[in-house]
Amino acid sequence: MKYIVWDWNGTLLDDVPASVAVMDRLLHRRGLPGLGGIERYREIFTFPVREYYQAAGLDFEKEPFEALAVEYIEEYNQRALDCGLRAGAQAALQAFAAAGCQQVLASASEKSALEAQVAQCGVGDYFAAVLGVGDSLGVSKEGLARAYLNGVAPESVVFLGDTVHDWEVARRMDRPCVLAAGGHQSRARLERTGALVADTLEEAAQMALCLMAR
Repeated sequence: MKYIVWDWNGTLLDDVPASVAVMDRLLHRRGLPGLGGIERYREIFTFPVREYYQAAGLDFEKEPFEALAVEYIEEYNQRALDCGLRAGAQAALQAFAAAGCQQVLASASEKSALEAQVAQCGVGDYFAAVLGVGDSLGVSKEGLARAYLNGVAPESVVFLGDTVHDWEVARRMDRPCVLAAGGHQSRARLERTGALVADTLEEAAQMALCLMAR
């Protein structure tokens, strides 16, 4: 059995514009300048997300990160249900299904919100498991992926995401990773990892299938 471990936000879900809009609202409520657009967002977004909040201009000495995160995620979760899939997402999911791969969704998003978004997009049937965390603090999904893949041979797994964090998780687990540009981080940042970087999800799927075939 071959496994593809998908990221959700920015990889399958086209939520970058919504993410920028929500952070801009948080900043504007505090009299702070907005992010300045998607390109700057892609240069400062990172994991853990508390570092991104600081880069965006939020001051944890004035308000704790946990309170800011709750405010952000409450608005984000409402907007996320109106976000559709990225171009090529359905075709990529179908390509892995046709190849007989077990598809797993692993996200740093809170599990119930993640499940609602997946259901709204109508792609739940593709996944053998939808793995989300227990809070909204956006720390890491590594533990979820590690537990699910316990005992699975490294050569049977490929990670597919849109951020350096996806590559870091895969590397720490000794699994290969394909990164899709056009999500939450710039292509230049993705390329610095040395991972395979695709311009489209269809291309990313073909790269991952080629890795599995080796």
